[in-house]
Amino acid sequence: MLVDNHGRKISYVRLSITDRCNLRCLYCHPEDEWVFIPHEHILTYEEMFELITVARQAGVEKVRLTGGEPFARRNFIPFAARVHDTYPDMDLRITTNGTMLEKNVAELVAAGISCVNVSLDTLNQEKFAQITGVDAYAQVRAGIDAALAGGLRVKINVVALKGINDDELPAFVDFARIYGLDVRFIEFMPIGQTSRWSQDNYWSAEKIIAAVETLNPLHEVQASSRNSGPARMYALHGSAGRIGVISAVSHHFCESCNRFRITSDGKLRTCLFSDTEYDVRSILRDPAHSAEDILTLFHRANTEKPLGYHLLRERKHAPVCNKIMTSIGG
Repeated sequence: MLVDNHGRKISYVRLSITDRCNLRCLYCHPEDEWVFIPHEHILTYEEMFELITVARQAGVEKVRLTGGEPFARRNFIPFAARVHDTYPDMDLRITTNGTMLEKNVAELVAAGISCVNVSLDTLNQEKFAQITGVDAYAQVRAGIDAALAGGLRVKINVVALKGINDDELPAFVDFARIYGLDVRFIEFMPIGQTSRWSQDNYWSAEKIIAAVETLNPLHEVQASSRNSGPARMYALHGSAGRIGVISAVSHHFCESCNRFRITSDGKLRTCLFSDTEYDVRSILRDPAHSAEDILTLFHRANTEKPLGYHLLRERKHAPVCNKIMTSIGG
């Protein structure tokens, strides 16, 4: 059991499969030229599987596989299938930008995956290219359609960008209502030194919910489990669709944080807003290491896990960590 000094239990791990991504989103990875992590520094699938095994022994119940873009890494689906087959009671999820989703739906279903989160910040093709740097809107929409047709539960993640996609709120509400899926707005966070974060583009969760209520009656839905994540979810009247907000800037949820993040190069991060990292890779690559060595590191990191909003407040909304999201794991 991984319980920290604030009484928070770690039960959720976000594991980045790769830092490679085929998009260049303005809030994450806007530079045209970027030096990716050398391949030899990226954890092997065997090393990732060992980490999941140890995390399971420590009481972790949910694992989300992220990137970069996880489908950009060869043999990703067989790895996900192995995790599911070995730990069928594990809540296993995938976060993707959706550009390579369509052709992989059948294999995902066969692998036992039941839910995917798709990042989609606009429902406009031209604006998609402006936000991501790539004209791939049609591929993402085809991937979402294929996932729904294949029986996968789909959640849409939207980075809330004032002056960029706030005019599309009615379209996103209709999208959730018509397709009966979750659309979750994530407050733009000052993450990474190359991010284009500014107060002018900040659109708060409270203003989003207030605006949605002028379009469709809402009622808040209680989380189904403590691993449901930090989103506040609201049911849309007359639909299975839901709208959610993740208010990491305006209304922190640090007291209930239950997660670790592990980067693709084997660095454990206990808080998204902190650059403090713990080197798991060096342990994994020591021929004499044991599971106990990894558990010891987990426990040490957890005792030092901060309250992230303190870091955000101290920086006054300046970038709170140096790494970009594609390197940390979305």
